[in-house]
Amino acid sequence: MTEALPHPPPFTPAFWRGMRAFAPLIPGVVPFSMVAGIAAVQAGFTPTQSIAFSLIGYAGAAQLIASQMVTSHAPTILILLSTLIVNLRFAMYSASMLPLFVGVPLPRRWLLAYGITDQAYAVTMGRPLTEPHPVAYYAGAAVLMWLTWQSGTAVGALLGARIPAHWPLDFAVPLSFIALLVPVLKSKPQVVAAAVSAVVAVAAHDLPFRLNLILGAVCGVAIGYWVQRSQAKAA
Repeated sequence: MTEALPHPPPFTPAFWRGMRAFAPLIPGVVPFSMVAGIAAVQAGFTPTQSIAFSLIGYAGAAQLIASQMVTSHAPTILILLSTLIVNLRFAMYSASMLPLFVGVPLPRRWLLAYGITDQAYAVTMGRPLTEPHPVAYYAGAAVLMWLTWQSGTAVGALLGARIPAHWPLDFAVPLSFIALLVPVLKSKPQVVAAAVSAVVAVAAHDLPFRLNLILGAVCGVAIGYWVQRSQAKAA
């Protein structure tokens, strides 16, 4: 792999390469973000509050979960814990991307950290091995993701109930994540973990407050770790 330059200047060709790499994901992000805006309005937020919620929170799955839990009158502490658990993956994303940010000033790291999403992370980690400026590449992907998400959320919040109910926007959420997930499933532990998570989450669909998602994630991580340990012992 080509060694990354420590201080890539902003808006280099790498920035635009990151944007171009992200562009194919836009059709999946737009309906996903509209669903988040609609869900916030349906939870009782005004359009302005929904847009502000998206700007401040900027965490797609957590926004949806929080909105749905507000709608079901879940306790505040459970909403906070659920969104925290859902967002724990960003700690793993940050840890794996840390080597790319060596030498980047701390204030700029904080700004770049605000832009981390599943999509920007996947595009960055799947960048060409010859990419000399991964930070600028990531920034390009993150900026386009932010613009797409905030625009879609605003449209969803402003249109709200006027969007026909038969529009299959809900499908965009799982499809968006499936499109990101499938290309990175390259080892047996990863495939087993994903399969177990999906089966458990679906089987436990009747649990309240979307706890089936948390249960599926925990079971997937556990079985994936167990398979990885078993392979290491057998090697």
